[in-house]
Amino acid sequence: MSIHIAKVHDVLKGERTFGTTILVDRLWPRGVKKADLNPDLWLKGVAPSTELRTWFHHEPEKFEEFTTRYAAELDGCSSPDLQTLIDATSHPLTLLYGAADREHNHAIVLAQWLNERCLP
Repeated sequence: MSIHIAKVHDVLKGERTFGTTILVDRLWPRGVKKADLNPDLWLKGVAPSTELRTWFHHEPEKFEEFTTRYAAELDGCSSPDLQTLIDATSHPLTLLYGAADREHNHAIVLAQWLNERCLP
């Protein structure tokens, strides 16, 4: 099926989502009221570890190494949240993220990882 990515703040402004909406951040997006965002799932366990997120600090020059490290975390992950996400790939879904940078964020890496390992 298909995996889409959307910034939380764009969805709140009316950007279209597809299928199941899944928030993939470990932390609730800053400045967003829980009543305003109603994802189908919030899978904290698929987000990068706190240590990796802190190291990356959304610095674009670290994105290539971040991608490698995060993919390795996902490869070794035994979180029930990851299995829930993998199971959800049988239908269209939208990964929601709160990062400001649209080109260097974990949702991009996660979608790529899912496409490479889970989709036919």
